[in-house]
Amino acid sequence: MRALILAGAKRQPQLVMDHECYVSLPPLSYCRGTYFFTVVTCRRQPILCDDLVHHALRSAIVSVRATRPFIIDAWVLLPDHMHCIWTLPAGDADYAARWNLIKRRVSVMCRGAYQRGEWLTASNRKHRESTHWQRRYWEHQVRDEPDFVRHVDYIHYNAVKHGHCKRVVDWPYSTFHRYVGRGYYPLDWGGVGDDVDTMVVGE
Repeated sequence: MRALILAGAKRQPQLVMDHECYVSLPPLSYCRGTYFFTVVTCRRQPILCDDLVHHALRSAIVSVRATRPFIIDAWVLLPDHMHCIWTLPAGDADYAARWNLIKRRVSVMCRGAYQRGEWLTASNRKHRESTHWQRRYWEHQVRDEPDFVRHVDYIHYNAVKHGHCKRVVDWPYSTFHRYVGRGYYPLDWGGVGDDVDTMVVGE
């Protein structure tokens, strides 16, 4: 069953709290400045759902959005990677600066518990990188409404795909419950088409 995203409706983002991460809910149609991202931890460390990292990520997002705003359309946090969809303000495509700030803030806040000095290479040191994140991330500009819906579905099904839960509703670290609350998914939603399940998204 597909997500119930209504095409052509007016975007009216609302700031809410979802599992301790501020989320603007939900756009009913994509915009030209809408992007899908995959961000992965260094060496696939399963740390993103740890309380310390989770709270640091929330704090970093709130701080960065205060000076470099963006709408969060959907998000899922898994132990070793995360997917999200952002919409940036008109005329602003600088998502790279936002990600750099978010990743740096998380690394600084979690340095004492998670920094692995023995993993740092000369290149890491040159770029002032931590051992929390892979340097690169996957970025895809959303093309149209069907593409937007496919990526939202993919995000919300991802925890099931990777075996972290059996039902979408059981995974706490995503925007799925807020979409349910606004009527865009049924509570028992959990099916995606083959075109979604086999998408290449940088995992």
